[in-house]
Amino acid sequence: MATAPQLQYLNPPGLANFGTFSQVATVQGGKTIHISGQVAWNAQGQVVAAGDLKGQTVQVFENLKVALAAAGATFSDLVKITTYVVDLKPEDRGIISEIRGRYVDPARKPASTMIGVDALVMPELRIEVEAIAVVG
Repeated sequence: MATAPQLQYLNPPGLANFGTFSQVATVQGGKTIHISGQVAWNAQGQVVAAGDLKGQTVQVFENLKVALAAAGATFSDLVKITTYVVDLKPEDRGIISEIRGRYVDPARKPASTMIGVDALVMPELRIEVEAIAVVG
């Protein structure tokens, strides 16, 4: 019988604590799941909410939910998220954080990185999120 992974989420003294993510996530045991960057494509591969960051972020997190479930995981199993945003502006963080907060377990905030990029695979896409999760 597999043992449940031991996950620890840390915001150590000396590093900023913004409350929306953890600076450090540790994992001992379990199965690690790597999820490819998800963009705002529906199941037919069509772009959802072209150019609209808020609408695309919702679609991206819905896609992550499907990907996590396929591997036997949920948002509570996330240990790391990397977010890529085209032409990232300071106000984009609030839009993304609000939607992300609807999905991510507030007691288990994954380590996170947000990166501004020039472009994604299609010009209509504004956001891409890749994730790592661990399950027992």
